[in-house]
Amino acid sequence: MRVLIAGDMEGVAGITRWDQVMAGKPLYEEGRRLYTAEINAAVRGAFAAGADEVVVMDCHGAGGDASFNSLIYDELDERCEAVVQDEWTGYTEMLEQGCDAALFVGMHAMAGAARGVLSHTVSGTSWRNLFFNGTRVGETGINAALCGTWGCPVLLVTGDDVVCEEARALLGAELGTVTVKRGLGRFSARHLAPARARAAIEDAARRVLAQSPAVKPYDPGRPCEVLVELAAPEHASKYRHRDGVELRDARTVAATAPDWLSAWRRIYF
Repeated sequence: MRVLIAGDMEGVAGITRWDQVMAGKPLYEEGRRLYTAEINAAVRGAFAAGADEVVVMDCHGAGGDASFNSLIYDELDERCEAVVQDEWTGYTEMLEQGCDAALFVGMHAMAGAARGVLSHTVSGTSWRNLFFNGTRVGETGINAALCGTWGCPVLLVTGDDVVCEEARALLGAELGTVTVKRGLGRFSARHLAPARARAAIEDAARRVLAQSPAVKPYDPGRPCEVLVELAAPEHASKYRHRDGVELRDARTVAATAPDWLSAWRRIYF
């Protein structure tokens, strides 16, 4: 069994503030330790369920050379391998080769979500809303669509209660979730102690992989329209002459293609 673990930082227990997830900030090293420990919990659960290969993909843009490079590699479970991406959604090798399941650790809610801790979608400053064929999604949806492009189902999402509800609404009630904190506001949460959160993640990873719940790979539909509502008109300028991208109004851009990945590449890359 081949398992991909996609990680983000904002949904980790103990993380509530931007300074914990942004490179160079005083609390970033604390955030890295908390993040790495939750990833390790999912890795342990995957191997306990019988995984033969586990690859961890860092999906957190911390800024500069730390973007997609926030894990403390010397502390990772030695049985897994880890990927540092050049750009988010850029690594697809394992999916292309065939991947049995994906686990998402440390996810956060979409932009504008009530009570979502550190909620945002792609950019906390320039993006407001993202839609796939009319369905509003966040970063969980982006990662799930990437996996679904190669038929890989997402079996587990961990983070605050808001993103867990968001993920079940998008991917189905059979999806496994672990709520490691309850959002009280964008910068406030009631957390499980990190040790309890890690134990819950490890148990859930083992359980969902052993049981293989009936969660289908996520496909937004074909053809696929990816539409972004930007925060202000100036953010649309870089899309103005981009091939395959249409400016619907001063701050709304869209791309339509035969499949999700082709449409996404027009918008994001």
